[in-house]
Amino acid sequence: MEDKLKTVKSILKKYDQEHLLNFYGELTDSQKTFLLNQILNIDFKEILQLYEESKVEIYRSTEEIEPLKYVDKQALPSYKAKQYCNTGIKAIKSGNIGVITLAGGQGSRLGFNGPKGSFTLDTSPKKSLFEIVCDYIRLASLKYNVSIPWYIMTSTNNYFDTIDFFEHNNYFGYDRNNITFFTQDNLPIIDVNGKLVLSEIYKINVASNGNGNLFSSLKKANLIKSMEQRNIQWLFVGGVDNVLLDPLDPIFIGYTIESKCEIGSKTLFKSNPSDVSWIFARRDNKPAIVDCENFTEELSRITDEKGNYLYRETNMLAHLFSLNSIKKMSTIKLSYHRAFRKNAFVNYEGMKQIPEGPNVYKFEQFVFNAFSYFDNIALLRVNKEEEFAPIKDFNGPYNPEIATLKYEKYVLNKYK
Repeated sequence: MEDKLKTVKSILKKYDQEHLLNFYGELTDSQKTFLLNQILNIDFKEILQLYEESKVEIYRSTEEIEPLKYVDKQALPSYKAKQYCNTGIKAIKSGNIGVITLAGGQGSRLGFNGPKGSFTLDTSPKKSLFEIVCDYIRLASLKYNVSIPWYIMTSTNNYFDTIDFFEHNNYFGYDRNNITFFTQDNLPIIDVNGKLVLSEIYKINVASNGNGNLFSSLKKANLIKSMEQRNIQWLFVGGVDNVLLDPLDPIFIGYTIESKCEIGSKTLFKSNPSDVSWIFARRDNKPAIVDCENFTEELSRITDEKGNYLYRETNMLAHLFSLNSIKKMSTIKLSYHRAFRKNAFVNYEGMKQIPEGPNVYKFEQFVFNAFSYFDNIALLRVNKEEEFAPIKDFNGPYNPEIATLKYEKYVLNKYK
């Protein structure tokens, strides 16, 4: 252990992170081993470079972007909707569709410890977010007489808790062999002074590095090869918290397939032109989701000759990727975005402290950053009322009460 400690001290001195060993003398042997191994597995050069690069504010001009074409699902002629639906159903029946659920979040903002997917809605009977997603998949599997593989990406923090939750609930009646769990990677959290922080006196605080880590995580878990063996050609990617999100919407699947695009996404119309929500647009002649913070409100008011708004399509985390596109992205390292967060830390006295406001930076990759590696994307605008009811917290517009009411109205009534 002494040789390992010597190596660690050299690394920490090089990157000015020697404070991480402030409490080393108070640790048990097992805690010392844990901390030393954690330090040896951190790429300090990478995280500190991300920190320095994130200080540079990038201004984007509206002249850099162009509109992306989209189709309004509600405005589709009945014959066209039927055509897309039939194409989608054919793909599902052929066993060519898989589902990926992004479930790395914890339920802390909802007032409980555990995976966010285990949060329960007060429906009758009560259902967890995981069960709601499973219902969509299980019922489609029965309807189309096909086995639909379900891949669930967790964080390292909630991986075992998620599996335990599924086992305790007998996998919600779905075939265990069709459910696969895998984890995303972590990156250290860093404070405003460029210092890594401790979550315990023997443990460096890390956080999942965003849903954009999906592609490399699939490759690392050797799941892309198993998808090929199962003849999966398309994978729906969505979050666990939108209770109205049907991962096997045949119209969306069929529309994306017929568009000849490698990727597709459902969008929501941005009703408030001053809203700073990121929007779909073409940048550098590639599809992208762009930050509107530096854009003028006038951009949201631009229309085409028919009066259709050109820059009002926003992201709802509902994407379709061809397996070929996932294979391509698994070899590409996406850029990172910096987020300023409030996070407990161990202070200089070795006591855990909860700050009053944001105090640390975390770095995340986003799935939508993959869009710019393709020439086009199939965008399908959907009805926000009928397809978007995520659960974020108790106090905002996306709370459990509203989600439950919408779920009962638009989903449970269909099951009766």
